[in-house]
Amino acid sequence: MSTPRRRPEFTYPAAVTVGRGLFTFWRLKPIVAGAENIPAEGGAVIAMTHFGYLEFALVEWATWRHNRRRIRFMAKKPVFDKAVVGSLMRSMRHISVDMTAGADAYASAVAALRGGELIGVFPEAGVSASFTVRELKTGAVRLAAEAGVPLIPVAVWGGQRLMTKGRKVRMRERFGVPVSFAFGTPLPLTDDPRADTEALRTELESLVERLQVEYPVDGTGQWWQPHHLGGGAMTPEDSAVLEAEIQAERAARRAARSQG
Repeated sequence: MSTPRRRPEFTYPAAVTVGRGLFTFWRLKPIVAGAENIPAEGGAVIAMTHFGYLEFALVEWATWRHNRRRIRFMAKKPVFDKAVVGSLMRSMRHISVDMTAGADAYASAVAALRGGELIGVFPEAGVSASFTVRELKTGAVRLAAEAGVPLIPVAVWGGQRLMTKGRKVRMRERFGVPVSFAFGTPLPLTDDPRADTEALRTELESLVERLQVEYPVDGTGQWWQPHHLGGGAMTPEDSAVLEAEIQAERAARRAARSQG
C-alpha cells in the first residue's frame, strides 16, 4: 500500500525544523543502525522503547534524516487537552488516547495505518525509570495485525540522558550526548497477540542490549545506567512501585475531579 498524496502540511515540517535545531544546538551525536528497515512508503507500526520523554522526537529525527517519513504518534489525552500543545498535536495528525476509553484511538490508528501512515507507539505505556524494557501492552501488535502492516521494533539508548522521569537533567548535561538507535527488522506476527507481544519485548531487549554494549560512553556508576549494569538507576522492582504510586495518585485526582 503506497502512501497517499495529501494536501501540504506546514506544522509538522516546522516542528521537525525546530527539533533539529535544538538537537544541533545540543550537539547530539546520533548513531543509527537498521534505518533501512523504515518503510519508504506505506503504513507500519513503529514500536519504541520508552526510557525518556524525548524518544518521540528523537525517533522522528532519525526517521526524517533517513527518508523524510512522518510518524503519527499515539499520545495520552492530557497532552491534547493543553490549549497550545493540543492544537499543535492535532495539526500534526497525532492520535489522542483516552486511557479509560481507547476504542476511538485504536480505530483512528488502524485507519491511518491502512491509509499509509507510520504510527508511533510506546508499548510500555509509560517511561521506564529503571531503563529496562517493562512488560508491554498488546496494542502495538494488535494494530499491526488488524491493519495488515509491518511491526518495526525500535530501541533508543542515550535519550534518557536528555529528559526522563524522576531526574532533573541540567542543561549542560545535554550537550554532546550520543544517542543510539536500532531499527529492527519487521517482527513476524501470528494469531496470538500475547505471544507476539512477548516476542516484541524480547526483540526490544535484544536491541537495547546491543546498543548498551556498543555505546561510546561508559555508564558505570552513572544515574542513566541500569542497576544490573552497574549504574545508579532504580531496580525494575522499585520502578514498579513508583509507577504504582503515580497511577494511584492520578486515579485519586480523577476521582476528585469527577466528584467536584
